[in-house]
Amino acid sequence: MKHFINLKDIPAKDLRKILIEAKRRKNKRKKLNNLDFDKDAPLKGKLLIQMFEKSSLRTRLSFFLAISQLGGKTLTLRRDELHLSNGGESIKDTAKILSNFGDAFMLRTDSDEKFEEFKKHLSIPIINGLSPSSHPTQILSDVYTVEEIKKKPISKLNIAWVGDSNNVLNSLIAASIKFVFNLKVGCPKKYQPNQNIMNYIKKNKGKISIYNDPKKAVQGADVIFSDKVISMNDKVNKKKKLDYFRNFRINKKLMRFAKKDCIFLHCLPRGPEVDEKVFLSKHSKVWQQALNRIHVQKSILLYCFGKLR
Repeated sequence: MKHFINLKDIPAKDLRKILIEAKRRKNKRKKLNNLDFDKDAPLKGKLLIQMFEKSSLRTRLSFFLAISQLGGKTLTLRRDELHLSNGGESIKDTAKILSNFGDAFMLRTDSDEKFEEFKKHLSIPIINGLSPSSHPTQILSDVYTVEEIKKKPISKLNIAWVGDSNNVLNSLIAASIKFVFNLKVGCPKKYQPNQNIMNYIKKNKGKISIYNDPKKAVQGADVIFSDKVISMNDKVNKKKKLDYFRNFRINKKLMRFAKKDCIFLHCLPRGPEVDEKVFLSKHSKVWQQALNRIHVQKSILLYCFGKLR
């Protein structure tokens, strides 16, 4: 049994195996419908329990299809439906029930501490569908998408991030260290990665640079990533924060500093951080990016169940 909580805690060789398996399974599904099983149905009879404490569209849909195509089933729970939220039941007792009824647990939460507590008491794998500090399933899928489009290892590409220093960027930084690629981050000084992240970069000798000028961040980039400036449950003065990012909007003018064949990726939903003319341009691969979540999450499930080749 293996958990999938943070990319930094998973060996690079295992992350690469997940991507290889995702590619193999995607290629074999070209003539199949969404709910058709993979031929081997390796997770037949398995139940994935999902719990969402924050809004979800792509993660919810992609995990539903991922476990379904592998032959299993999924059950989705809401926090307000459980005694955990309204009845005072402990995480320890909830974890015991989840372990008895399900085979894996996917959690999207507003608390990193909950992951550690669940991990302590679960006897089934737990997968991070998003937490305040990390979004590992998103970024591993994004690495897959970059390599699929560029047809070369991400280690040979220049990657840029323009936007807030949030959970998605944290996972992108971890991916940069695991897959050894150049990453330039463009953000206002007030919104740079925190000291713990900077210490992690230094300790692991990451090929990561921080710029307060978006033009320097995207100079020569093969890929530009972004995310919403105002994240879910972001308890800030929204107008004031948006003012800080006014000059970090991804528009055609900024894209000219990147390579001509640069692609734009965004984990969605989008906000004012990207201009419509970029978002809907030939550079934008956001729909392919979203769809690939299914294939990579299938491999993540196989990894957690010990069935990865």
